[in-house]
Amino acid sequence: MSEPSLHRPTWAEISLSALTENYRTLKRQLTGDAQLMAVVKANAYGHGAVRCAQALEDAGADWFGVALVEEGIELRRAGIERPVFCLGGFWRTQGELILAHNLIPALFRMDLAEELNARAADAGRIVNFHLKVDTGMGRLGVPVSELAEFVRALKRFDHLKLDGVMTHFADADGIETAYTELQIRRFEDAVSTVRELGFDPTWRHAANSAGLHAYSQSHGNLARAGAAMYGLTLDVLSPRLATPPLRPVMVWKSRIVMLKTVPAGTPLGYGCSFITARESRIATLPVGYADGFRRVLSNRGRVLVRGQFAPVVGIVSMDLTIVDVTDIPTAEPGDEAVLLGTQGGLAISAEDLAKQADTISYEVVTGVSSRVPRLYQNR
Repeated sequence: MSEPSLHRPTWAEISLSALTENYRTLKRQLTGDAQLMAVVKANAYGHGAVRCAQALEDAGADWFGVALVEEGIELRRAGIERPVFCLGGFWRTQGELILAHNLIPALFRMDLAEELNARAADAGRIVNFHLKVDTGMGRLGVPVSELAEFVRALKRFDHLKLDGVMTHFADADGIETAYTELQIRRFEDAVSTVRELGFDPTWRHAANSAGLHAYSQSHGNLARAGAAMYGLTLDVLSPRLATPPLRPVMVWKSRIVMLKTVPAGTPLGYGCSFITARESRIATLPVGYADGFRRVLSNRGRVLVRGQFAPVVGIVSMDLTIVDVTDIPTAEPGDEAVLLGTQGGLAISAEDLAKQADTISYEVVTGVSSRVPRLYQNR
C-alpha cells in the first residue's frame, strides 16, 4: 500500500484484519460464556477509534470501552450500536450526554450518582451503570473499606440501575501473582457485598488484557481487551505464560526525501550532536517528534531501509529526522523507511521503540500524532 498522494510521504498502515483476528483470538481464551469488551479509548490506542470500532462491530464485538464520554459520543455518531462503556466515568456536566447517547458509565462518586439520577428522572428513564471498586489500583473506584456504606446509599436512586461491578488490576502483567490474586479475592468479596445488600448486577468484570491472559479465574462474564488487541504483547502480557498468536496492527512508514554524501568530520543536526567519522551517505525523512517519533530516539533509534537497519544520527527535529545509510549503498531518494513494522525479514516493534525511549509500547502507538494519516486495509 502506498501513502496518500496529496500528503507528505509519512503514514501509518492499520490492518483491520489483524485487529479482528486478535479480538477473536483473545475471546477464545475466555472461560465459559464471558463476553469481551473491545477497548478503543485514546483513539483506539492511536489506531483510529471509529474505523477500528466499525470493523470490530462488523466482526461481532460484544462491547466497546472508552475512557471518556466524548469518545463514546464519537462512536455513537459514527453509527456504533453495541454497548459503549465509559471506563473513566463522567463529569458532573455530562449526565444528559450519557442519556442522549445511550452510554453506560462507571460510577464511583455519590455526587455523580445524584447527578445522573436527577438527569434520568428528568428524562423519565432508568440508566444502567457499573459500580467501580478500588481493589488495589489506587486510582478511581470506591475503596473496599467504604463499599457497603456506598452501596446502601445507592438504594435511594430510583432512576439508576446497578447493572455491573468492575475493578482494575495493577500488576496482572507481572511475574509475581500474589497481589493480583489478592485483588481477585477482594473483587469477589465486593460482588458478594453488593448482592447481600439487595442488588443483582448482570456484569462482573476485572480482567484487562493481562488478566485475561494470565488469570482465568478473573474472567467473570465480561473481560476487557485493550493493548493486546492491537498486537502489543511483550510489555502487556505476563512472561509467565506463552504469548497468544497476536499480530501487530500498526505499521508506520516514511520515505527518503533527500540524500547527500558528506565528508568525515561533518556535524549533523541541532547542537551538532553527531559528527561523521567517515564519508557518509545521509538520508532525511519527513517525520519528527511532532509526529510521535520521539526526540529521545536521537542518536540511538533506527529505521529500516531496503531491508537493513539505518541508525538515526543527530537530534530528531520536530518535522525531520536524519539517518545514516552509508552501509546501504543502493538506498536512494523515494525509498521507503519503516519506523515501526517489518521489512526484508527484520522488524522494529513498538516494544523496541519503547525500550529505547524508556517507556511502554502503549505510549509509542498512542503517541503517533493526528497529522500522520492512517490508511486502513483488510489484510
